[in-house]
Amino acid sequence: MKKQLAVFASGTGTNFDAIARACAEGVLDAEVAVMVCDKPGAAVIGKAERYGVDTFVFSPKSYACKADYEAEIVKVLDAKKIDLVCLAGYMRIVGETLLGAYEGRIINIHPSLLPSFKGAHAVEDAVAYGVKVYGITIHWVNADLDGGKIIAQRAFPYEGSDPAEVHRLGQPIEHELYVETIKKLIQK
Repeated sequence: MKKQLAVFASGTGTNFDAIARACAEGVLDAEVAVMVCDKPGAAVIGKAERYGVDTFVFSPKSYACKADYEAEIVKVLDAKKIDLVCLAGYMRIVGETLLGAYEGRIINIHPSLLPSFKGAHAVEDAVAYGVKVYGITIHWVNADLDGGKIIAQRAFPYEGSDPAEVHRLGQPIEHELYVETIKKLIQK
């Protein structure tokens, strides 16, 4: 039986696309069972629809608190019998409710060589610091922001000062590394 993946995203969904494509092409012995998005209207929703992937789209402001919407997410994940949750540009900190149900089965991709430059502005912070080697990290998610155990990393050089260029250079590396890492994790 194929492993069941949930991909969480908030924006354009380029990592979602890479993961869904790898599943569709048989590179991953898995299927994206659901895409979870916290931004109604995000481009990733259309990508999920094109792949025929079920979606759970919500507006956090519609809930009294994080625990409430995370409880809904857990119900969706449980119903889909999710084996691995892949955060792919999901711009929310995972809370106790989701961690309590899925800790040890949630991974995240981050655009820096952790433990350096944690948080939402990692690339901008790295550029401001004058970094000459950038990178991508995939790590387990725990209660510490970008603080879970590192699973995989890949570095690349860039000596300019344009955060948009760092993102452009890093994106194909993200896509490749995420698929490779998921493949290793689901084969265990």
